[in-house]
Amino acid sequence: MIDPELAPFVEWLPPFDLSDPVAARAGFEAMLEGVSVELPGIESLEITDRTIGGWEGDPGVAVRIYAPKARAGLVPGIVTIHGGGFIIGSIATEHMGSAMMAIDTGAVVVSVEYRLAPEHPFPAALHDCYAALAFVAEHATELGVDTERLAIAGVSAGGGLAAATALFARDHGGPGLCFQMLHIPELDDRLETPSMRAFTDSPMWNRPLAVQSWRAYLGEGSDPDDVSPYAAPARAADLSGLPPTYISTAEADPLRDEGIIYGLRLLQAGVSVELHQFPGTFHGSTLVMTAAISKRAQAESSLVLRRALGID
Repeated sequence: MIDPELAPFVEWLPPFDLSDPVAARAGFEAMLEGVSVELPGIESLEITDRTIGGWEGDPGVAVRIYAPKARAGLVPGIVTIHGGGFIIGSIATEHMGSAMMAIDTGAVVVSVEYRLAPEHPFPAALHDCYAALAFVAEHATELGVDTERLAIAGVSAGGGLAAATALFARDHGGPGLCFQMLHIPELDDRLETPSMRAFTDSPMWNRPLAVQSWRAYLGEGSDPDDVSPYAAPARAADLSGLPPTYISTAEADPLRDEGIIYGLRLLQAGVSVELHQFPGTFHGSTLVMTAAISKRAQAESSLVLRRALGID
């Protein structure tokens, strides 16, 4: 059952189809323009666009850096990764979320403009996200970031990419992470969970869209029996040694169960996990920022991040 404050938004939502990436990207941007609001406190940030080096000879990666103007000493750093089913989304569509994160935490937030599928299938997006993480660690002094308080965060496909980047960093001697925040993460290409089978026409995200998303990200003709855990973190056999984790899921979301299962597996591997399943919500329903459940989710997200990063 959808929360009564969220139900009217469902009627307003335009239909999504990822089969035409260009049209899908334009439609997503238009939808976000319809829910954008003025953000109090954004004047406290210095916002800079920059191109950084790609990973091992890959093309340069655009990032947007949100740095609080008033800082006393080193502050935490957060790499944040936008959602969009690996196909849509950008640092522009993630602008409000990244700015809110920087305002709420006082951290330097770096948002990644990773290459999108299907034009750039796996591992392009992963490499770009890892390049951004390495950039923050390597330029910590310039950015004013404390490398002992470096976190990664993402929403939806961005949550999946955040989880994959944490795995990749663990396995490749990359920068140490003190925390990962995975909101409604897209983690499992197998599409076998009960929620994925149940929600075939749910708002914002559903099983048919998930099928399109994974087909684009993994590439046409990819072998379903040979999918890398760096593409689909749910396939990782070993989740030990990953950073403390916060996972949020939405009740009427096909991705719900894979997020919960990933959290349980992290716990079983000895990773400290906080898992919150928000009732009456659907995928991306936090866009309805006036709803009480959305305000609660945002307040909790800020509180959890501040606690994890040692911010008073």
